[in-house]
Amino acid sequence: MSQSPYPSWQPWQGRGAPQPWGGPGGPQQGGPPMLASHADRERTVDVLRAGYAEGRLDQQELERRVARAYQARTVADLSLLVADLPQGPVPQTAVVQQHAVPMAPATFLPRQKTNDKAIGSMVCGVLCLATGGVTGIPAVVLGHMARAEIRRTGEQGDGLAVAGLVLGWLSTAGWAAFLFLLIMFGVASG
Repeated sequence: MSQSPYPSWQPWQGRGAPQPWGGPGGPQQGGPPMLASHADRERTVDVLRAGYAEGRLDQQELERRVARAYQARTVADLSLLVADLPQGPVPQTAVVQQHAVPMAPATFLPRQKTNDKAIGSMVCGVLCLATGGVTGIPAVVLGHMARAEIRRTGEQGDGLAVAGLVLGWLSTAGWAAFLFLLIMFGVASG
């Protein structure tokens, strides 16, 4: 086994140590090593610069590795230079993704759920006329509950809850006024 012409700069580059690309003899143990192209060297330098930008390498280490990248003869030599660096995007955590700006327009994003109590409030509010105002109080109760849940969970349906509240309060106020007038006529005639 021949020793690399470059001085050892990583612990795993020592004589007989396992190499990150597949073994002590290189990537192709039986055949000749693949020669590196200019594009291979540029890709390696891009990975090194990304590692420096992310704070994984200091300036001096970057300069040494870039110099070695431009001097490298084989793809295996280039692999050694970036073996301890991520060579693609690192996945983000769920917390970061939750607060990130969506990459697609809102039209293509999944729709958020509409609050069930808001729908119930609106239905009860609309049915106030058909039921003679019996559903007015449930419309008000469901509307207030729905708005509280919507503020807490961020669901859709605030407009439905408000419409149910308005119709429910109008129905309740109408019945209250009707009962008040009925009592007033009863007292006046009696």
